[in-house]
Amino acid sequence: MMKVKLKNVFVVYFLVSLSGLMYALLQLGQPCDCTQHLKSANNLIHDKEKKLSQMQNELKRMQGREKAPEPAEPAVPFIYVITPTYARLVQKAELVRLSQTLMHVKNLHWIVVEDAPAKTPLVSELLSQSSLRFTHLYVETPKNHKLKEGDPNWLKPRGVEQRNLALQWLRKNRELHYKGTVYFADDDNTYSLRLFDEIRATKRVSVWPVGLVGGLRFERPLVENSHVVGFYTAWKPNRPFPVDMAGFAVALQLLLANPEARFDLLAERGYLESSLLQSLVSIEELEPKADNCTKVLVWHTRTEKPKMKQEELLQKQGLGSDPSIEV
Repeated sequence: MMKVKLKNVFVVYFLVSLSGLMYALLQLGQPCDCTQHLKSANNLIHDKEKKLSQMQNELKRMQGREKAPEPAEPAVPFIYVITPTYARLVQKAELVRLSQTLMHVKNLHWIVVEDAPAKTPLVSELLSQSSLRFTHLYVETPKNHKLKEGDPNWLKPRGVEQRNLALQWLRKNRELHYKGTVYFADDDNTYSLRLFDEIRATKRVSVWPVGLVGGLRFERPLVENSHVVGFYTAWKPNRPFPVDMAGFAVALQLLLANPEARFDLLAERGYLESSLLQSLVSIEELEPKADNCTKVLVWHTRTEKPKMKQEELLQKQGLGSDPSIEV
């Protein structure tokens, strides 16, 4: 009797186990109740990964914009605009004005060189916030070549070391076969967009008039039969190249082919432009632009130095300006 009961227990246990096994086998391959939760989690992870990727790409774009090489053979040759700059009250205003002009020029690379011992936050942020392709450099002018407070701006040449550093950067980062135009655009001038269209196809050195310079309404090359034969200027007309820094552009290939060509820090007043051009071209080889040098497309419009007497008065009264406000 005991044997029969024990046998029955084993049979029942076997049938229950077999039923459980059969049920488990039948459930294999069936959708799990957690599928929707897993799907939502996967979607969330995908969205976060996509957003992270976008942020990483944006960071790379912001950080790499100044180092990114131009296309090997661009359809439109690049213009390399070299701008020396230094700290002063109107610096930001003038750089903003120039940058917003350059934003309208296709295939342009802006090389900004600070006269400073390091890059300043003001210039770094301005360049990063612009939509321009840029390179940000710095080099300090030797103290014995710097203007002192109260010196007239013509006493010593400014921006010499900065322009030479930009030329050095071009020679290090661009190949000889690469086409383009180099233009020295100071931050205190006013530029017509048409100027950049005119100079883009420069073969060697192109020239044009400059307005409000040299004590005249304009200075300009004199042209006959599409060749420069002289210069309309009242100040030191016997200079080898009596042109203003804003009045010429140089082909990139010509600069790269002449690695010793540079601006002379010791050049006599008014001879800075000649110190570079003499090693590159003759007057007969100059290319007149702007309708045979009859149109003014750039002007010397230096910003007046702000008078800060009222602010000095407030500072004496203990009401100095808020240092958190950047002008």
